[in-house]
Amino acid sequence: MESHPSHPSLKPLARELAALPCSLGPVRLVGIDGHAGSGKSTFAARLAEALGGAPVLHLDDVASHEELFGWEERLRSQVLEPLAGGRPAHWAPYDWVERRFGPERVLEPAPVLLVEGVGAGRRALRPHLARLLWMETPRAESWQRGRRRDGRELSGFWDGWERAEHAHFSRDPSRPFADTLVRQSGTGYEWTSGAGGTTGTPTSVTDGDELPRA
Repeated sequence: MESHPSHPSLKPLARELAALPCSLGPVRLVGIDGHAGSGKSTFAARLAEALGGAPVLHLDDVASHEELFGWEERLRSQVLEPLAGGRPAHWAPYDWVERRFGPERVLEPAPVLLVEGVGAGRRALRPHLARLLWMETPRAESWQRGRRRDGRELSGFWDGWERAEHAHFSRDPSRPFADTLVRQSGTGYEWTSGAGGTTGTPTSVTDGDELPRA
């Protein structure tokens, strides 16, 4: 996997997030939500780098085939409660190939923790978030991007996913509660944050070599 240099355009956003009050014990929990295929993982990686190596928790590792969106209690008990008490979180990521949860991992409390995935801004998580970011990629474009990325062999999974995601956001929408909207341009990212609506200056982020992850 190619290494990407730090991107100055995200530095102001990183400073803004690092200056927020703690929201989960000693942690500033920042949610990055959006449709599957909208570029959340790629953006989270860039933002984590701008934050000096902040940890990223991927909700794909918390969900499972049987619980695409039913992972709320598992996240609460394994991650949120320990971090709220200033303790390391012990959790087991899901293996989507083996269809089982793998070896346990440890997540230490950090000044900023990014949690990215569809549902990162769900009702149950919002009280614990210092900031909620939403990827402003339209649903149809996001899903097409995700299907192209994953190939024909996963088309059946995507059929089921689209129905599940649509049902989830119908019951528990995230975008109306987002503090920051992130848009991807041909050369980088732009974002609108807070009541003042400040916008970051875009810069090159993909080097033209890969589609964003979900």
